[in-house]
This record gives sequence, structure tokens and C-alpha cells, in this order.
Amino acid sequence: MHRHRLGGVGLAALQRQQESLKSFDALSNQLSNAQVDNLHAQLYQFRAALTRFATHHRADIRSDPRFRHAFQQMCASIGVDPLAGPRRGGWWEETLGLGDWQSELGVQIVDVCVSTRPRNGGFIELSELVRLVSRLRGLQGGAITEEDVVRSIQALKPLGAGYEVLDFGDGSRKIVRSVPKELDEDQMVVLAVASEQKGRINEDLLIHGKGWTAERATVVLQNMLLRDGTCWLDKQDGPDGTGWAYWVPAAMQWDD
Repeated sequence: MHRHRLGGVGLAALQRQQESLKSFDALSNQLSNAQVDNLHAQLYQFRAALTRFATHHRADIRSDPRFRHAFQQMCASIGVDPLAGPRRGGWWEETLGLGDWQSELGVQIVDVCVSTRPRNGGFIELSELVRLVSRLRGLQGGAITEEDVVRSIQALKPLGAGYEVLDFGDGSRKIVRSVPKELDEDQMVVLAVASEQKGRINEDLLIHGKGWTAERATVVLQNMLLRDGTCWLDKQDGPDGTGWAYWVPAAMQWDD
């Protein structure tokens, strides 16, 4: 009997504990639902306020690169991506009405990349791309920045044409790839060294500057010349015109 009473007390305590747990779960779910509803309400209010701001300042965002940069930085700091959204072109198009502006810039980027591809093999320095696109747009097109071009290239990525912005050198300089081919680590080193030499490079710069073997330097440069078409060969380099050097168009500045 004594054991039976203890067992009964134990079962009753267990039942009360289970009922308490259920009550806590129900309360937790109510609090969670209330928090989610409150969060949705805050996000809705915030989106409405951001939409009003963007609509009011649409002309400034479109025409003033500094204002556009500040707006993009504000969006980034609060986790809003202007390129993301339910429509093609994302919130940038849906709310700001700048889909045509973004698309126009994308077409101009493709135009410059394709027209310069025969001479640079599909790799062009970002600053050079901005310069050429700005000249193509003219004064009527408004000023653009590297940030504008990078965002347009991100929008072009789903096309699968290989458009991508790559860091090279000390990280402060960027190069745009417009062909579906990857650069290996050795080729990135060549681009970095060539950019320091205004486009010119030879085996000695890699051997003495990077500690490469002569074979490694020759193979990489020859592959870039013959296989990838990303550099040119000058057989009349040097003061006496008898040396050999390679020129990487992506690291060169052009006047045209």
C-alpha cells in the first residue's frame, strides 16, 4: 500500500509537470506570434517610410552619384538590397522606378566589354570600364561611379555570360571579366604585377619579384598569350629592340 501511494503521488506529479510544460509552450507560442506580428508591422512601416524617401528623392538618386552612393550605403546598413525583390530588377525597379536606368547602364557595360574584347581578351580594369562607359553615355547620361557599374554587373550575372568583378593586386584595384573563363592563381599574380608596370611584364619580373622558376613564368605567360588571348607579345622590347616582353591590355590605360 505504501508503495502504491508513492507511485500514485509520482504519477500525479508527473501529470502536473506535463500540464505545466504544455502551459509554458502555449504561452511561449503566444509571445512568439506576438513578436513576429510586431516585427512584421515594424518592417511594413519601415518599408513604407523608405519608399516615400526614395520616391521623393528619385531624381537625386538618379542624377547625383554621391547621393546615390549614400542611399545605397544606407540600404546596405539596414540589410535592404535594391537589386532584390519580386520583380525583375528588384526593389531598385519596383520602388525607385530606375529599372530603365539600370538596364541602360547594363547594355552600355556589355557594349564596352564586347567592343574591347578583341584587344583585352575579355578582361578590363574597372576604372577603365567606368571611363569608357562614361564617355559612351556622354553628358546627357549623367555621371556614374564604380559602385554603379559593380551593381549593374551583379544584375548581369544571371545571364551566365561570365560577367564578374575580380580583386587583384593589393585589393584596391579591380578587374572585370566578361567571358566565362576563370583565372587561376598564377594568372592573377601576372595581372597584379602587370598593373604595377602599366601593363608590361616579362619572365624576369616574375622570377626575381615572385621567386618563380623560369619554366613556370614562361608557361603561364605563353598560356595567357596563345590559349587565353589575354596578353600580347612584343619581340622588340628594350632600348636595343631585341628583347621580349608581354603586354596585358587589361592592366593598360587607353586613350581612345
